Amino acid sequence: MKFMKLGTKPDSFKTDGNNVWFVTSELAADVIINVGDSKFYLHKFPLLSKSGRLQKLVGGSDEEIDIHEIPGGSTAFEICAKFCYGMTVTLNAHNVVSVYCAADYLEMHETVDKGNLVYKLSVFMNSSIFRSWKDSIIVLQTTRYMSSSSEEPKLVNLCINSIASKASVDVSKVDWSYTYNRKKLPEEKEPVNELNGVIRSRIVPKDWWVEDLAELEIGLYKQVLVSIINKGLVCNEVIGEALKAFALRRLPGFNRSIVHSDDVLKARSVVDIIVRLLPLEKDCVSCDFLLKLLKMAILVDSGEMVKRELVKRVGQQLEEATVQDLLIQVKSDDGEMEGSIYNIDLVLEILKEFIVQDQIGELEDEAREIQETGRTNRGILSEASKLMVAKLVDGYLVEISKDPSLPLQMFVDLAEMVSGLNRPTHDGLYRAIDMYLKVHPGITKSERKRICRLMDCKKLSVDACAHAVQNERLPLRVVVQVLFFEQARAATSSGSSTPDLPKSIKALNASNGRPATGPEDDWDGVATVEELKALKEELAALRIRNHGPKSTVSDKASVPRLKALLSTKKIFSKIWSSKGGIRENSGSDSSESLGSANPDEPKSSPYGKERHSVS
Repeated sequence: MKFMKLGTKPDSFKTDGNNVWFVTSELAADVIINVGDSKFYLHKFPLLSKSGRLQKLVGGSDEEIDIHEIPGGSTAFEICAKFCYGMTVTLNAHNVVSVYCAADYLEMHETVDKGNLVYKLSVFMNSSIFRSWKDSIIVLQTTRYMSSSSEEPKLVNLCINSIASKASVDVSKVDWSYTYNRKKLPEEKEPVNELNGVIRSRIVPKDWWVEDLAELEIGLYKQVLVSIINKGLVCNEVIGEALKAFALRRLPGFNRSIVHSDDVLKARSVVDIIVRLLPLEKDCVSCDFLLKLLKMAILVDSGEMVKRELVKRVGQQLEEATVQDLLIQVKSDDGEMEGSIYNIDLVLEILKEFIVQDQIGELEDEAREIQETGRTNRGILSEASKLMVAKLVDGYLVEISKDPSLPLQMFVDLAEMVSGLNRPTHDGLYRAIDMYLKVHPGITKSERKRICRLMDCKKLSVDACAHAVQNERLPLRVVVQVLFFEQARAATSSGSSTPDLPKSIKALNASNGRPATGPEDDWDGVATVEELKALKEELAALRIRNHGPKSTVSDKASVPRLKALLSTKKIFSKIWSSKGGIRENSGSDSSESLGSANPDEPKSSPYGKERHSVS
């Protein structure tokens, strides 16, 4: 830290311990100056020789005057008085602003005496303080206590310009100390070199200044960062890192989404400032940071504009999010988070932003491409991004399905929101549907049918099919379709031109479409354990068809009902096209299709035995 000493005489100021100050001298004090609660017994001559204001205030002998409004109070006045007496005083970054403002108030200018205090302090600040990175920050912090001084705005601007200029220099020119406890970027890491026995380090990180700046009070921080941004020499990624460091410094519960009731107003100001300062460029901050900021904005009840901006930005980078990131709980009236209810409406808004950006980009790109090349573009989102978001939504559906109070409509709305994001498998969606059926066993037959229609049975992996065909929570319609498409897959892999139906089902084609027993409602009912065993054995027979003797259904009691259900021509036609092949959309008609294109997880996802009741 830079410092400056003025004066040569020893310090002869004394106090009686009751805020009364005097100078040890043979001469009696002839003026009393009151500053706040302190009383100074001093001499006119040294004071009037340096201070224009005191010349105006002090008249006759033994006068007592009040200067309670002096910037810096009694501490700053004491230093100014000692300077007048020629006593040694030490100035540094911590006290130079208060003393400067006090000296300016006392009119200790060159017009009163050459080499006066205001001049000496100006030289010290310009030649030393403003050339030091950390001293400039300290000085700027002290200016907030000098709001009554006319010089305060000028000093603030000088400090801000000094700090912003240093933060904007090329990192190769940074040769001063700074605080840095963050991880460097990979490209900033450098092997330690040894030259002539002396270990030399380091590449200065691009965001070397962000931690020191985070110590500033919020209003000053905003002014400095705006100045840095306006200079245009610092990239948006570093600005984003600065905002992240400030959030972590000023919001102690940021990573845990916790705010104490006494800190709500302050936290709201911090969140609002950060959102306003976020660069417009996408990816300048991580999606994880934006989601934490959004959770904090909800906690502190930020304005709708702030929350809306965060929702938009999260939607633009949604592929970076994790399921845990999206588990945003609903805020209760007392300001705390509820334990079981998630803010699904908020996630729907985020998803809308993700999808809208592709639609907007598609329209813009199409117009541009048609104008330039006559060709069109399909939007700004890559297929990888769409698949990642689809997988994210499937995982999110699994988690929220564990909430017994989750309405079916919310589940359906979320699943349908990403139905246009085509992906190869529906295993993740099946897992979510199964979880919902498990936690909500009391839903109606029509609701069970509705939720299963979200899934395309053709897009289930072998493991998922094996699980589904044993799953007694699924409607019989779905179980049979899974079995059929599993056989179709086996037939295709064996080289058959068209798949063959299982033996007990194929024989029903000769019944001329008349149902043997029971209404079509049974088709949407839940399969019994015996029926699932029968279908399971059909699947086992299917798998070894080309590798050994054909299996037979051991539980013959379940076969008549299956035959009766599957012999109906109307129903049979839904899973078997007139040409004997598989229809494009899961083999169902438009009103009862189980298929829709929804994003999903890899085929290798395991299915544990705890997911179904039939072994």
